[in-house]
Amino acid sequence: MTRPTLKTSAIAALMLGTASPALAQDICGGFGNNGQWIGGDEESSDITTSLAYREQMALVLGGNEYMSLFTLSAPTDIRVEAAGRGSGDPVIDLLDSTGDIILSDDDSGGNSASRAETSLDAGTYCMSVRSYDGGPMTAFVRIARQEQESLTDGISTPSSTPTGSCDTAVPYGTLGESVSASAAEVPFWSFELDGQTPITITAENETADPVITLYGPGETYIDENDDYDGLNSRLDVTDTLAAGTYCLGVTALSDDNAPITLSINPYDAEEALQALYARGEAAPPLDGSVPVTDLGVLTSRTRQDVQATEDVTWFSLDFEGAGLLVLEAIANGNSDPWLVLYDDLGRQIGLNDDYGDGLDSMIAVRLQEGTYIVGVRLFEGNQGFVRLVAEKYVRAD
Repeated sequence: MTRPTLKTSAIAALMLGTASPALAQDICGGFGNNGQWIGGDEESSDITTSLAYREQMALVLGGNEYMSLFTLSAPTDIRVEAAGRGSGDPVIDLLDSTGDIILSDDDSGGNSASRAETSLDAGTYCMSVRSYDGGPMTAFVRIARQEQESLTDGISTPSSTPTGSCDTAVPYGTLGESVSASAAEVPFWSFELDGQTPITITAENETADPVITLYGPGETYIDENDDYDGLNSRLDVTDTLAAGTYCLGVTALSDDNAPITLSINPYDAEEALQALYARGEAAPPLDGSVPVTDLGVLTSRTRQDVQATEDVTWFSLDFEGAGLLVLEAIANGNSDPWLVLYDDLGRQIGLNDDYGDGLDSMIAVRLQEGTYIVGVRLFEGNQGFVRLVAEKYVRAD
């Protein structure tokens, strides 16, 4: 018998549903009831007394999470880590015995791996692992005391608070213009607002990976941002700001000497909305104000060739009756496509990048009858040919 592929296994799992849960034990407020003890059983999962780190291989199916369970018999300094295989990008949450999240992390392990170190009291804990893009993923999970060997290299992350103070800020100039300097050269900029003005601030250069922090008069903290669009940063301050002198702190998480292009402009609500559509973070309306190609009624399979860019190209399709929708964005390794799926009310149904071990994307989701909106884009400013495939499966009688 032919072994089913990961794709067909994922489809079968969605059609048949998930397995019945184990007998509830209210581990981590019930979130850990179907989890796996990191040491194989509860007694062997006491990190306080373990002679070595505890590790598991986690299979994360699309849209789900893997839960590792462990205990501490005394207050202990621990490290929790997850490293994806291939292009997998894990995200971790650490939960206490009541199910409250103690900490979360995405990339602190380096190379898309997750890592966090903390001190915990005696008790039972759960660490969940999920895929950043919602797709299936295989990852290694390790829980250990801080003096034991780590799974990941970790990264040296500078503080998002710039060195110095607003007293050393360099005047920005006129709103609507742009300036450029490295974070090492100018860690603080100052600017004046004459009246109650909502503003947009952007900091661009992915090589630098900028972080921006806005302070009001008297160095009162207002807001900060990192990685709004790729590794670039943006702040939309929609609350009107009173007249006065404001200060913007700039740091670089990757290269302090790389020039960062900084822009401060009056906030434009329509521009901000169009930017959300372009990045696929919101579904466009189907009123013609944003180009959306109608693929018609999906009966079995359709395909559409897309000249994709870093801005999302939008499609709509009609789904008659209940069934399973499988979407694929195929570039055969020539580019890195990304997929998102919304219903006609703008609720996100699925999102995926880098399905399996390649760069192509896939979403498999059960749907009810209705109209759905599909977005396709490429990462990192690329342009290229992508084949969009939509398939419909129905349950056999």
